[in-house]
Amino acid sequence: MPSSLSSPTLISRCSVFPEQKSSIESLKLSVSDLPMLSCQYIQKGVLFTRPPISIEALVSLLRRGLSQTLTHFPALAGRLTTDSAGFVHITCNDAGVDFFHANATYLSIRDILSPLDVPDSVRKLFAFDGAVSYDGHFKPIAAVQVTELADGIFIGCTVNHAVVDGTSFWNFFNTFAEVCRGVKRISRQPDFRRNFVKDSPAVLKFPDGSPKVTFNTDAPLRERVFHFSREAILELKSRANAPLRKRLEKGFLMEAEILGKRSNDGWKLNGTHATNGKKLTVLESLLLNAVAKTETETETEEVSSFQSLSAQLWRSVTRARKLPQVKSTTFRMAVNCRHRLEPHIDPYYFGNAIQSIPTVASVGEILSNDLRWCATRLHRNVVAHDDATVRRGVEEWEKNPRCFPLGNFDGAMITMGSSPRFPMYDNDFGWGRPLAVRSGRANKFDGKISAFPGREGGGSVDLEVCLAPETMAGLETDVEFMQYVSS
Repeated sequence: MPSSLSSPTLISRCSVFPEQKSSIESLKLSVSDLPMLSCQYIQKGVLFTRPPISIEALVSLLRRGLSQTLTHFPALAGRLTTDSAGFVHITCNDAGVDFFHANATYLSIRDILSPLDVPDSVRKLFAFDGAVSYDGHFKPIAAVQVTELADGIFIGCTVNHAVVDGTSFWNFFNTFAEVCRGVKRISRQPDFRRNFVKDSPAVLKFPDGSPKVTFNTDAPLRERVFHFSREAILELKSRANAPLRKRLEKGFLMEAEILGKRSNDGWKLNGTHATNGKKLTVLESLLLNAVAKTETETETEEVSSFQSLSAQLWRSVTRARKLPQVKSTTFRMAVNCRHRLEPHIDPYYFGNAIQSIPTVASVGEILSNDLRWCATRLHRNVVAHDDATVRRGVEEWEKNPRCFPLGNFDGAMITMGSSPRFPMYDNDFGWGRPLAVRSGRANKFDGKISAFPGREGGGSVDLEVCLAPETMAGLETDVEFMQYVSS
């Protein structure tokens, strides 16, 4: 493994402009875009085997394809501007994006994929390291870096987070690959209508100059990708959705079965008494009520695969942190609001159309209850996030415009970003699908998790987990968690 101090050699840097001039003049940042101005640029990239063409031909292909793709995404070739009223706009002025060609032939595919932790070398495969989205006022909104490896290629894309969310980012990346592959008509045309909820009069002010990131970028972190096969995910989902009878400890199972028979024979509870006048024990009463309640929940509330996985992560990370039982913990999930609004906005609405859903519970509640308890709470919050909830969130933000606070402020937070539904492996530039997806150091802190689809598909998931070193060590020895992880 090469030294972590090694850095790619910059071969060339240039600006790439849209092949055709933009027909869009300006796009006002929405109430979902503005909070992202303090977030760092999104950095995501894909790892490939070496293509069957020379590196010079590859660079030429990618530059030409990027120029053609920017014609469909003129916002990415623009700059941010703030008008006299304080509103921030994307000026689609065809100012171009940065394109870097770098050489890192001291690195192999194995060097990137084989270490237990994601190596520091991956962070050097992206442009604009440390850039905050507000910086789009004076630097490109997007950049692409293609890096030669000893036996492969890495294509890293960096895009301003106030301009795109994950859905928009991967729509651009997928289209870039399509165009380079020779597709004449792109399959996913972005929608540039600014119809996320409403045209808000709110202004986000920065009295101390440009915004700063809200987390400690120098805090020690370990970063590791955990893989979960389709079978492991299905097992987790089955466990999270199991009715109470299957989840009771062996000593209570017989009691539950006896009580279930009594219930079927016409015994109905009234407090701790049956309607025929015979008194039940407190244990019998609690068990019978719990069985009835849980079986009703099972019929009406199926927890999803991803919610089941998230619940297991919440339990295991909380246990690894060794927090006091009374400490409150928060699990935040970023959700796509495109289909939650009424009427729905276009699936390829270009911009941020996301909100963050917090679920709160005490350490004692999480660790004394089972997986279903955690998963059901996540599930209910996601289901409840409907049109009315989205609009309430917007109204609340308008009363106090502010940047989104990324970080683990009390030592007990987890933030889940990205999505296993994003088409990250639908990026064939002409020589096959990627081997892996990786991200740069942007927006990473203790408790930041990013979800990727597994390369084999079929519902498999990769979790990119960033934790304090001592917490990661605890997670790696958590039997309940690690039994689902593939080597």
